[in-house]
Amino acid sequence: MNSTNAIANKPADFEIQPWDTHNQELVANVHPVDWINPTPHGRYNLVVVGGGTAGLVSAIGAAGLGAKVALVERGLMGGDCLNYGCVPSKALIRSSRAAFDAANAEAFGIRASGAAADFAAIMERMRRLRSGIARHDSAKRFRDAGIDVFLGHGVFVGGDELQVGETRLRFARAVIATGARAASPPIPGLEDVGYLTNETVFSLTELPKRLLVIGAGPLGCELAQAFQRFGAEVFVISLDSRVLPREDPDAATILTAQIKGEGIQLALGAKIQRLEKRGTDKVVLFDLDGVQEELCGDELLVAVGRRPNTEGLGLDAAGVRHDRGGVKVDDRLRTTNRKIFAAGDICTPYKFTHAADAMARVVVQNALFFGRKRSSSLVIPWSTYTDPEIAHVGLYEREAVERGLKVQTLTVQLNEVDRAVLDGEIEGFARVHVESSTGRILGATVVARHAGEMIGEVVLAMTEGVKIGALSRTIHPYPTQAEAWKRLGDAFQRTRLTPGVLGSLRRLLAWRR
Repeated sequence: MNSTNAIANKPADFEIQPWDTHNQELVANVHPVDWINPTPHGRYNLVVVGGGTAGLVSAIGAAGLGAKVALVERGLMGGDCLNYGCVPSKALIRSSRAAFDAANAEAFGIRASGAAADFAAIMERMRRLRSGIARHDSAKRFRDAGIDVFLGHGVFVGGDELQVGETRLRFARAVIATGARAASPPIPGLEDVGYLTNETVFSLTELPKRLLVIGAGPLGCELAQAFQRFGAEVFVISLDSRVLPREDPDAATILTAQIKGEGIQLALGAKIQRLEKRGTDKVVLFDLDGVQEELCGDELLVAVGRRPNTEGLGLDAAGVRHDRGGVKVDDRLRTTNRKIFAAGDICTPYKFTHAADAMARVVVQNALFFGRKRSSSLVIPWSTYTDPEIAHVGLYEREAVERGLKVQTLTVQLNEVDRAVLDGEIEGFARVHVESSTGRILGATVVARHAGEMIGEVVLAMTEGVKIGALSRTIHPYPTQAEAWKRLGDAFQRTRLTPGVLGSLRRLLAWRR
């Protein structure tokens, strides 16, 4: 591969702007324009369709175990996470936290007057970091691992064949890992006005003075807060009556107070009627509690969920059942064609990079080695990377009750945790839902600045079947915010001290005096 030639040209089909050295390096890694597809030799143990997280983990895992593997990607390797999702968004969020901390440094006795967000520099930093990470997902790296990498559009032409251009790939097993893309709501005028999604927002080089965000889910809240901290005036319009409607209501309440306090304007429970273009303004017209309202902005970001990429894959020819929700799989991630599996956003409501990774490992076991690993056994956490973050794993209390479980919910507020007090981060809590009779952990939520880092302790406990008493016995460094889990373990243990047990203990201790 000649990287110089790859950098000299820009692929026309990808939303990669601006065409600076960082984005040139990115594309040279994940879709080099002079890439020559290999010549297939015989039947593959595994053909992987899609080079995002699920596809890359499937391919590298299978190849590492000795399988003959082909990987097919029509776009940018690394998928949504590297190019349009986790990586660029978290780079921006880190910069937004730096801006927020500088603006609020006086509360810690630090004078930092004159600090200002340089949006161009922020975006340049994001592109530089993304291009550096891209080498981990590069076509060359996977070729060097012994995988036949085909850049092009793959279409199933039968139950055991995939066509890429003029080349046919025969397989014993295949995995569909084509991911998902941003959904577009059917709002009149949307296409005429023009809008940003997660695939285009990271190409901005100038900060919009006024940003309209449709959607109050994780992406909408994360980017709304980041752009407000950079200095934009941000408006969030959502059909839902609260932000993060699927999360713990108490967690959503804390986040709502935080973002409103930072100046973000919310229109929740709105019924959007249409969009208009007035000069350079983009205008959202909506009904809110029976009152006609409108908001004007310089840019519009649509963040209303994801849509699986099932089109143009020849799924019917392969006998793979699918619908608007994606590819249908059983608990072992096998499709209606027993030779074809699926993993990642294409087949699950858990549209997270780490979920795609975990599902890919299930596929490798089940597809190649007669495994019987069940995807339902996976304990999948998630985190919304606002400030504070909201992380969750397992059941919510309402879900546990609906399943007929006798649940005990325990909560520790962060203002009771010494490290959170010292950090000035007292708006939050750690909450755990426990089966009353056994101490089995059913689910947990944490709201804290680094909640995504903190939730792992509970995920491990649930994965290994460890009961909440183990949290009480776990020694945490003092002071840390994760000590909240120990406090919850202690709180559960105290509930076991019924009046009868306490009476017995008092009599024993009195006898021993």
